[in-house]
Amino acid sequence: MAEKERFDFCTECRKETEYTLQKRNIVKTIKDVEYTFSITVALCNECGEEVSLPGLIDKNIQEVDEQYRAYEGIVSVGDIEKLMKIYKIGKAPLSLALGFGEVTITRYLSGQIPSKEYSDIMKMALSSPTFMKEKLQENKEKIASAAYNKAMDAAVQLETLFSVSDKMLRVIAYVFEKLEEVTPLMLQKLLYFIQGESYVLNGKPMFCENCQAWIHGPVYPEVYYMFSDFKYNPIEDARFAIFKGAEDELTKEEQKVVDLVVNTFGEYGGKMLERITHEETPWKFARKGYADNIPSHETITMESIENYYTEKNKEYDFTAEDGLKQYIRDILQ
Repeated sequence: MAEKERFDFCTECRKETEYTLQKRNIVKTIKDVEYTFSITVALCNECGEEVSLPGLIDKNIQEVDEQYRAYEGIVSVGDIEKLMKIYKIGKAPLSLALGFGEVTITRYLSGQIPSKEYSDIMKMALSSPTFMKEKLQENKEKIASAAYNKAMDAAVQLETLFSVSDKMLRVIAYVFEKLEEVTPLMLQKLLYFIQGESYVLNGKPMFCENCQAWIHGPVYPEVYYMFSDFKYNPIEDARFAIFKGAEDELTKEEQKVVDLVVNTFGEYGGKMLERITHEETPWKFARKGYADNIPSHETITMESIENYYTEKNKEYDFTAEDGLKQYIRDILQ
């Protein structure tokens, strides 16, 4: 799709001209410290001078604010909003729960920059549900019981996420980032394929968890219980806002593994992915001796996944999307 043409009035040309948005570095001194910020400017395509666009000054203020916070390690407005969403708590009760004044969070959401001390408290609450539980308990008497109970329940639920490895969490968060809709069944199968693809590309497993040969294909039990409430529906989990941007925590090699799986297997729904796993040796071998409708908790060994995927790689070339897509077509036919 062609880029939409942009026109506005240029004060130098004294007429409406086409302009281009570009980045420009500016230097500002804040509290006697010099910082370089990258801001968006609109340049007239005819004379090269800046064009004053509605809303651009506000955008520049936001850009400078975000970059300054990043320079100084200060929590962002987005992170504070994330805190409220994750713990299902309002501005005033969150302020009190963290030991701040009642209107402190409101001021921060309006753009006031927190002190490093208060920023660190909010960042700790964002990264550690255990810390948030401690703060809630510490300031319980200052908060309405309904707000306290809702936030405490959310913190307890969030702790269940940490029953799996950090790498598993990062991979799940990245899958959520890449796909608009993921059901629990679909997620289970994608994690299994990611493990197999990791052996092909990187010669090692992506995460340490073992999956089991359940009736409907490979299942990581801890992940199953984490999302069991969603049943057959797409996962909409505010708790995973805590891992927004988690792809930055995966190496380029690990991201490539997930990208390959998402761009190929991720085009199919959970039942089709289940069908694929039922045709593969690792699941079939672990289910040996079980009738179709009999539950089992037999482990699908990492060795069997590695052997199967490295062998199929020789036939299809699993390092490329075309090879994976051909494999999927052959399995389903």
